[in-house]
Amino acid sequence: MAAHFGMIGLGTMGRNLLLNVADHGYEVCGYDPNVDQQKRLLAEANGTKVTAAESIPEFLSNLATPRIIMLLVPAGKIVDNVLNELLPFVEKGDIIIDGGNTHFTDTDRRYDTLQNSGVHFIGMGVSGGEEGARRGPSMMPGGNEESYELVKEILEAIAAKSDEGPCVAYMGNKAAGHYTKMVHNGIEYAMMQLISETYAVLKKAGELNNNELHLAFDKWNKAELQSFLVEITAAVFTQKDTETGNDLIDMILDKAKQKGTGMWTSQNAMDLNVPIPTIDISVTMRYLSALKDQRVSNSKLYNRTADATVIDKELITTLCKSALHFGFLISYAQGLHLLKVASNTYNYNIALPDVVKIWKGGCIIRSAMLGDLRKAYVDNPELVNIISSPVFQSMFASLRNDTKQVLAIALENDIPVAGLASALHYFDAYTSENLAANLIQAQRDFFGAHTYERIDKSGVFHTDWDGQ
Repeated sequence: MAAHFGMIGLGTMGRNLLLNVADHGYEVCGYDPNVDQQKRLLAEANGTKVTAAESIPEFLSNLATPRIIMLLVPAGKIVDNVLNELLPFVEKGDIIIDGGNTHFTDTDRRYDTLQNSGVHFIGMGVSGGEEGARRGPSMMPGGNEESYELVKEILEAIAAKSDEGPCVAYMGNKAAGHYTKMVHNGIEYAMMQLISETYAVLKKAGELNNNELHLAFDKWNKAELQSFLVEITAAVFTQKDTETGNDLIDMILDKAKQKGTGMWTSQNAMDLNVPIPTIDISVTMRYLSALKDQRVSNSKLYNRTADATVIDKELITTLCKSALHFGFLISYAQGLHLLKVASNTYNYNIALPDVVKIWKGGCIIRSAMLGDLRKAYVDNPELVNIISSPVFQSMFASLRNDTKQVLAIALENDIPVAGLASALHYFDAYTSENLAANLIQAQRDFFGAHTYERIDKSGVFHTDWDGQ
């Protein structure tokens, strides 16, 4: 019998997602030019209806029509190469899904190219890592709604489930799905940076050992900070190094790597004039962490050996919990603000209540906070930024004070907390009636005749500053 679903690219993500589809009763077929990957798929099939093809023509002949073909291959030219291989053989009505971490501009281009071919093209973000792919990811498909309806049944079957149902929904036009996944990853960068800074404060200023750190994060994960990232952070502190017997966290070099999606988020936010400083600084801090040799060398040039101010463990744990909560909310605020502006700019028609809903399960940034976020956007679908929502007003007000105290502790102890600082300053700036930008406008007009506006009347003005 012909397969219901096909996968090109049988690496960890592609193989696991295909096996997930098979677990739900669908016949599937996979193809990868690497024969070892084909064999691995069949070995892991566990009696489900899984086949592996040795060529593109064989792969396509194994699929029922209209064919559903998903690609999970490295983003960039490889996607174009695979599409070029497929296009001579696919037919009108077939559906191609690009499930990789593709830059949204590439998805827009491919969508436009295939728009009049009769072939459906869906760009779909997939979050949850290899375990999510196998057991239930969060999926963000974009394209046109007709295309999504053709694959909705299968995607809903394999998606993670939250209290509101399957964690998949139609995101919007063209590259809306890949754009949403890009922003998801930007928020992820920020949340990870904030966790690492909180860890540094607890360890250095609170002198918590790894077991105490585990207990703190584990306790947080059972309360307001319940989230996938806090959950795995708690688990990290319990892992032993098999080579030395030491706690593994203490054996890992402090050089963070990245695949580029956080950078894409920052770049596009600048194009759209949307401030996302906590995401921006998280990308920058990864770059800084990678300069390990320079950091070690420079640390010898500057004497920062002042006595540390050790803070009561219970107090600092309480303060850091609030600061991390505050930072998480600001990370969501910035990412969702960007999604709102991008949706309007690119005519993606992204519904933010649906975005928040499908992030509630399966994805890396899932957390208990998404329930309140969902309420804020359901109550006001036109909401631009959650800082303006009554749902969060009292929460931000109370968390801000503890965040200020954590920043003071970090400064006193020479602990870099650029992410937390950016979150606080972003909030303070966004909620300030007056900023010092009037001086910037005066300077711009002074040296470049760029003009300025006035507070007492409308219009655009220029002053002959030298002629005063």
